[in-house]
Amino acid sequence: MYQVIARKYRPQAFAELIGQEHVKTTLENAIKQSRIAHGYIFSGQRGTGKTTVARILARCLNCEQGPTATPCGVCSSCREIASGSAVDVIEIDAASNRGINEMRELRENVRYRPARDRYKIFIIDEAHQITSEAFNALLKTLEEPPEWVVFLLCTTEAHKIPITIASRCQQFNFRSVDFNELIGRMEEIARLEGIEADKETLGVLAQAGEGSVRDSLSALDQAIACCGNTLNAAEVRSLLGMFAAESLEQVAQALAAGDTKRMLEIVAELEANGRGLQHFARELARYIRNLLVVKIEGAPSRLVAATPAEQERLAATAALFREEDLTRYLKLSLDLFKDLQTSLQPRLHLEMGLLRLVHAGRLQPIEEALASLSGSAPSTPPKPSPKPAPAAPSRAPSGDLRSRLHGALLEAKRTHLADAIEHSEVAESAAEVVFTTPKMYQAYLRGPEFESAVKQAAGRAVRITVKIGDVAPQPATNAAPAQDDTTGRALAHPEVRQFQEVFPGSQVRTVRNLRENEV
Repeated sequence: MYQVIARKYRPQAFAELIGQEHVKTTLENAIKQSRIAHGYIFSGQRGTGKTTVARILARCLNCEQGPTATPCGVCSSCREIASGSAVDVIEIDAASNRGINEMRELRENVRYRPARDRYKIFIIDEAHQITSEAFNALLKTLEEPPEWVVFLLCTTEAHKIPITIASRCQQFNFRSVDFNELIGRMEEIARLEGIEADKETLGVLAQAGEGSVRDSLSALDQAIACCGNTLNAAEVRSLLGMFAAESLEQVAQALAAGDTKRMLEIVAELEANGRGLQHFARELARYIRNLLVVKIEGAPSRLVAATPAEQERLAATAALFREEDLTRYLKLSLDLFKDLQTSLQPRLHLEMGLLRLVHAGRLQPIEEALASLSGSAPSTPPKPSPKPAPAAPSRAPSGDLRSRLHGALLEAKRTHLADAIEHSEVAESAAEVVFTTPKMYQAYLRGPEFESAVKQAAGRAVRITVKIGDVAPQPATNAAPAQDDTTGRALAHPEVRQFQEVFPGSQVRTVRNLRENEV
C-alpha cells in the first residue's frame, strides 16, 4: 500500500532531523548524561517535528542497547515504536481524549510498571486541547510520577498549557525550518524517488510549506501526482493556487507608475481566470514584505524565502520605491487581506484596496513639503527695522477699542453688553473713554462688570463717561482697517499661497504684525 512521502521519509534518529539543532543537541546530551526529565513539552509550528522527536526520544530511551542517543533501529522495541505498536509507548490524541475520565484512566495506567521496556512513555499530541479539569487531575501525577514514566506533551499552542503544568516540564520551542534547508531535504527525497525538479520548483514547494517540513513534503507529493516525475515551477504554482512573481510584479509596476487603470485591469483578470482574490491579497502582502526586507537588508537576504535569482528580481523592483512607501504599502495590504476574509464583495474590497495603495504612494512627505516652501524664501534674513523714537501718548483709534471690547464681551457670553456696544459710539483719550448710546442701553453701560471689561480692553484704568444720543448701529469688526490691509497682503504672499496649495484644507485665522511686538 502506498505511503505518503511525509511518513515514508520521517526521521528515525536525531541525525536525520533538520532545522532543530537546539532540540537535538540538548536531548542528546541529556541522554548521554543520564539526565532524563519526567516531563517534556514540545511546542511550535505545525509540521516541524514535535511528534517525530517524541518518537525518536522514546526509541532512544527504550532501545535494547540504550538509553542511547543513537538507537539501533533493528531491535524489537525500536521497530515497534516506529510502527506505532509498542505496548509501553502510549500515544494519546488529546483532541478526542481531553476529558477528566481519560486522565483518570491515564493515572491508573501510570501506576503499573512497563510490560517489557525500560520506560513507560506517554506521548500526548495536541495537548493544549485537554480541559482544565483534566489538567488538574493530571497535575499531581505529572509532578511526582513513578521513576519509569516519561510524559511527552506536543502542542502548537503552548500558551494554552496551564502554567502549573508547564512549570513541571522542560519546554522546547520548535522553529520554522529554514528555506534552504527545506530545499535541501526535498532535493534528497526527489533524488531517492527519481523525481526531476529544479531549484525554482523546489523553492515554490518550500514557499508553500511556510517553514513546515510536513506541509512542503505534502505539496511535493501532490505535485508528483499531478505532474509525474518531471516537475515544472509554473505547473506547481498553478496546482497549489500560488501566484507567479510576474503577476505580483505587475502590481508593483502599476504602483510605481501610479496607474489606477492597470490596477482595475489586474483585478478583472484575476476574477476572469477564477483566481482566489483573498489568496491573492495574502500573496501580495507577502510580496511587499519581501520587497521591504530586500530594500532594508539588500539581496541576497536570509530573511526572504526565495532563490538567489528571485531575490535579484525583488531587489530590482524594490529600487522603484522608498522604504517608507513600502512600509505604508505593507500595512495597507495587511488591512486589505483582513477585510477580504469577511467580505461579501471581495472584488470591490480588492479594487478599493489596490486603489488605496496607488493613492498612498502619491503622498508627499511633510519634510519635503516644508523644504519646498523654505526654498522659495529669501536666502538672507530681512534686516530689522530701526526702532522708532518714543512718541507721546496719543488718542487711540476708537474702532480698535470698540472691537476689542465687543469681542471680549462676546467671548465672556455677555451678549446684552455686546449688543449695547454695537449700538454705541466710542471715543477714547488717554484718561477717558466716552460712550454715546441710546437711552435704552444706558443702564447696561454702568456698573462694575462693564467697568472691568473696559479696563481690560483698554489695558489701563480709564474714566468712563456715558452720554445719551441717537446712534446708528454699526457691527463691530475684529480688526482695524489697517489690520484688514495687513491680512490681504499676507494672504497674497507667494509662500502663503504655495502652502495653501500643498495643504488645501488650511485656513488663515489670525495675522499679526511682528514688528509691532518689537521692544
